[in-house]
Amino acid sequence: MVMKIKCPKCGKEVLWENNKWRPFCSERCRMVDLGAWISEGYKISGESSEEEAREPGSLPDEDDLLK
Repeated sequence: MVMKIKCPKCGKEVLWENNKWRPFCSERCRMVDLGAWISEGYKISGESSEEEAREPGSLPDEDDLLK
């Protein structure tokens, strides 16, 4: 049985078996997707925690260290 999937980036139909870029159709689509993750182009909705709300590089509060 031949299994075909759609590339999550461009939508092109590709074979699953022996596809070294799977689930993508090519290295290009794989790298474009990786770039979106690295540049925070993808977001997961929800409330941010206090730790995430802190400015990057700031030190934790004394109360946080005692927890």
